[in-house]
Amino acid sequence: MKVTNGHFVKTGEIRRKNPKERGVFCMERMARFVVKRRGFVLATACMLLVLSAFGYINTRVNYDILSYLPSDLESMEGEQYLENDFQIASTAMVTVEGMPTAELLDMKEELEQIDGVSSVFWISDVMDVSVPKEMLPSDARDFLYGKNDATMLLVRFDESSASDSTMNAIAEIKSTMRKGCFLGGMSAILEDTRELVNQELPKYVLCAVVFSLLVLFLFLENTAVPLIFLLGLIFPIVYNFGSNVFLGQISYITQALAAVLQLGVTMDFSIFLLNRYQEEKAEKPNEEAMVSAICKTSTAIMSSSLTTIAGFLAMCTMSLTLGADIGIVMAKGVALGVLSTLTILPALIIYFDRIIEKSRHPVIRPDMKRAGQFITGHPKSILAVFLVLFVVFGRAQSLTNVYYTLTDSLPQTLTGIAGTNKLSEDFGMPSFHFVIVDEALDSADMKSLADEIDRVDGVKNTLCYEKYVGGGIPQSVVPEDVATLFHAGGHRLMMITTEYKPGRDEMNAQVNTIDQIVKRYDKNGIVTGEGAMTKDLITVSDHDFSATSVTSILAVFAIILLTFKSISIPVLLVAAIEGAIMINLGIPYFTGSTIPFIASIVLGTIQLGATVDYAILMTTRYREERNNGLAPREAAAISVQTCAPSIITSGLTFFAATVGLSFVSKIDLIRSLCLLISRGAIISMLVILFVLPALLVLFAPVIRKTSWHWIEDGTGTKAKQNKERVPIEKGV
Repeated sequence: MKVTNGHFVKTGEIRRKNPKERGVFCMERMARFVVKRRGFVLATACMLLVLSAFGYINTRVNYDILSYLPSDLESMEGEQYLENDFQIASTAMVTVEGMPTAELLDMKEELEQIDGVSSVFWISDVMDVSVPKEMLPSDARDFLYGKNDATMLLVRFDESSASDSTMNAIAEIKSTMRKGCFLGGMSAILEDTRELVNQELPKYVLCAVVFSLLVLFLFLENTAVPLIFLLGLIFPIVYNFGSNVFLGQISYITQALAAVLQLGVTMDFSIFLLNRYQEEKAEKPNEEAMVSAICKTSTAIMSSSLTTIAGFLAMCTMSLTLGADIGIVMAKGVALGVLSTLTILPALIIYFDRIIEKSRHPVIRPDMKRAGQFITGHPKSILAVFLVLFVVFGRAQSLTNVYYTLTDSLPQTLTGIAGTNKLSEDFGMPSFHFVIVDEALDSADMKSLADEIDRVDGVKNTLCYEKYVGGGIPQSVVPEDVATLFHAGGHRLMMITTEYKPGRDEMNAQVNTIDQIVKRYDKNGIVTGEGAMTKDLITVSDHDFSATSVTSILAVFAIILLTFKSISIPVLLVAAIEGAIMINLGIPYFTGSTIPFIASIVLGTIQLGATVDYAILMTTRYREERNNGLAPREAAAISVQTCAPSIITSGLTFFAATVGLSFVSKIDLIRSLCLLISRGAIISMLVILFVLPALLVLFAPVIRKTSWHWIEDGTGTKAKQNKERVPIEKGV
């Protein structure tokens, strides 16, 4: 070693001046450091695990999907008024059947003592319980009393529905309620979601690990390798979850899927590195072979990861900030996966090299020779079938039923769901609207507004301060804390009970009608509540589906264009994957399934970003064979034969990592999304193996004309040697 311009280099080595060569030199220095100082690398990696564990513990999880709506929507502005002025953005309803008044009052007092509970409203806050309920105004009576000798307690919380304080209060309320009590409302449903996700999360990880290991054991000849891969992936997964603390919070959907998706998406990188290391070992000592493997695979791994990262980051363009939540976490996970593959995994492989070499077993080696010949021999027929599928499933995709409400994705036996159903059964009001208007609106107008809303289809009743007073109860006898339910912060509040459920067409029409009526009385009036927010969610989701699709396609298109310096190659590769996505999203229509709204938005970006690597691998090999002098059909046949093992192993691993969740999860949103992702991995794999080679053959002249330095003339010595080297069957 000697010093040159302040850098340590090998004797006889000259200082690189070319930027590309300088980058290679830096990668080689990094690789040598990792190999020589592998003990230090692993010790540092383990220390970072401890720090990441603290970060994971302190990362808050948000279970309220509606909270990710854009803050400038009227429904979200209304939620802020409910939370800041009226302190009722977070409420729960306790339905009580057949309970003596004395016992009910005792329970009410116990509920009021729970930390996080602001107040518990019942008829006793308005009038003496000995007074017959018939003396109440009809709307108030219908609001508080129902069928089956039922009455209702309205529980208000100090903080928002998704806050830890409210969640903990809900959990304590469940243990406080007596027999014949049912807890309903969005706050209760969110707490149920938290409890269910926490129960299922270990199952998600276990299924992903077991199923992925099964695939790797079948396709990798070294028995110890899958376990080492898994050990290597623990580091970036834990780092990813720990670093989420800097985001403040993540959604429960991100928490449930991140580890599984990261495992499935980044396993390829580990396979790339190990294959190259074993190839280099044939001619070099172990340490030198690993240095060479790191240097030679780093560009391929980093280039491959760019399309995946771009796909995930495309979700940041969604108006629903849940997209950014998932996109940032997953893009970060892929980047950490690349870094760990080039640093931690090499150290682990060197340490366990002897064990790897001793643990060999027979494996499945798919032979695609005949398939490659058939594909390249019938490219027009294959393309015709693909186009028919594209049209049929494209139409089916537009007809697939989608749901938007959280309750539709949860088991109906959960406490909050059962309690909400009880509200519908006993009181005929599965949901609420809140109308907020300026305090300048006088009592006569408020009464007129309430009467007009009462006549809207599906509205059960309206409840406002003016109806209390108008019903004959003197204003002086209405307690202050009850009055502030309806008048605070310069606004007046009206509660509306509805017979419709959020997310349904009739509910959306009802919200529109009520909003039009409110605007006639106060142009700045706001309609909010679960129904209005879900309606906004539907509108936002339609926009986000188009925005994320276009953004992800353009981002991946640009990366492929720069990689191949071609206009036509990005078109063909993206078209192939988009066709696979179209088929995947069209299948639910034929199976009669209803999918969650978030699935249709994020699936395209995930499937495109995660599986376009297969297309790039196939196209890279095809270009290599074309440069070696082979004709398009010959090059495509060889590409299918040589790339199939890697693509099949990768595709099945991605499938295995996600398919298990579709069996074990009780949350339909997660179950449906994982089923679509796992199925998408298989469909993309088949499209790349069968359709893409046909496209490369058919469009070979176009590719050559629209690509810069695509292939040589094919007349060189290398080409001649290759024609002698590669046996090609007749008819290919």
